[in-house]
Amino acid sequence: EHRALDLAELALLAVHRGDAQADEHLREASRVLAEHPGGTLEPLTRDVVAWAKATPQVDPGGFGRAAALDVVEAAVRLGDHDTVRTWIAELTSFAAATGSEWALAVAEHARALTADDRDAEEHFTAALAHHAHSPRRVDRARTALAFGEHLRRARRRVDARVHLRAALATFEDVGAAPWADRARQELRASGESARRRDGSPATALTPQELQVARLVAEGLPNREVAARLFVSPRTVEFHLRNVFAK
Repeated sequence: EHRALDLAELALLAVHRGDAQADEHLREASRVLAEHPGGTLEPLTRDVVAWAKATPQVDPGGFGRAAALDVVEAAVRLGDHDTVRTWIAELTSFAAATGSEWALAVAEHARALTADDRDAEEHFTAALAHHAHSPRRVDRARTALAFGEHLRRARRRVDARVHLRAALATFEDVGAAPWADRARQELRASGESARRRDGSPATALTPQELQVARLVAEGLPNREVAARLFVSPRTVEFHLRNVFAK
């Protein structure tokens, strides 16, 4: 069951980085779950799989809250406003009990996505204010991107660019390629060209090379890195040679 969860988490990371291995990891995680159902980690693993697939079928309690932005946006695309309201209520309750600025930010983001155009800006602004007190910078960038998209559609292109630039900078910094591409596309639609950032050694690495490099930097031997990533030690050595070359 640990292996299924590890594979699901690798799939989730690959999705956010735009790595083509996401589908392979998801298929393998589903296979392991089917062969070893009923383990203590099964509910958590199924939540991570659903999160990686961008479906709303994630439990809003416990760990599931981490998927809130993705679940809410998926539900909005499907027109499932009941799910959005459920998550807003859960996040608001969680924030009241814990003082979590992040939960308040995501709740406001969700309200913005389902609000009338005249009210959406108020909710996006409130969300960014809460994000300013949270360390979750990628979620802050997600809200900035959504706000920029809203402003661009409202023909407020100059205002939109401020938020789109901020979002793009964060996505490029963390290597979230699909989100960075979306921000660039929105910037182009606003009338501004956004060139790809010149790659530093870190951003030049492939997702697999980056995973290997980070684990080796933590002091893990090649054999343990291979076990963590479900590849052979020879594959780890191959990736490390590429890392050193770059």
